[in-house]
Amino acid sequence: MARKGLWLINSVILLCLLACIGTIYSLTSKAPNFMLSCSSELFNHQAGEADHNHYLLVDLVSKDGLAQINYRYFDLSGNSAGTLAMTGKVNRIDTQRQIYDILVTTKQEYLGSKNVYKPEHYEYLSYVSGINLNKNGMHSLTIQVLERDEAKDYVVVLFQPSNTVCGCRLVN
Repeated sequence: MARKGLWLINSVILLCLLACIGTIYSLTSKAPNFMLSCSSELFNHQAGEADHNHYLLVDLVSKDGLAQINYRYFDLSGNSAGTLAMTGKVNRIDTQRQIYDILVTTKQEYLGSKNVYKPEHYEYLSYVSGINLNKNGMHSLTIQVLERDEAKDYVVVLFQPSNTVCGCRLVN
């Protein structure tokens, strides 16, 4: 009988210890909050026509491990060529290599202005993310910081799988 009581006390202590470790881990392992406002100029070299060039604006917000990414496309006259709005969560951060891995779980697409050509980048990102979301229920997005200027709150990042390099403002 005394053994059962001792076993029960040890089990309760172990359970409390595990709960404390879990609480400490959840409080200290939160992903950092950040906001990027990025831009890039897209060229369709195969089309060879000026009206097939576009600007890409990417807004990325991460708060408490959740992420929202908006890819907004415009032609050179400023007309909307479409938007891809994605949400998900920050899966992993490699601080050594400055890589952020985001798991996208939802995507919405918005058509741009009538008679505005959709950029190939939009078509590609829509296609790849659609396949991944339909097949796996998630789309993996990786952001790697290539260059950083802390004094100017500016970074150059590489978005994958779209293979897009953007200049970004760090918004506090």
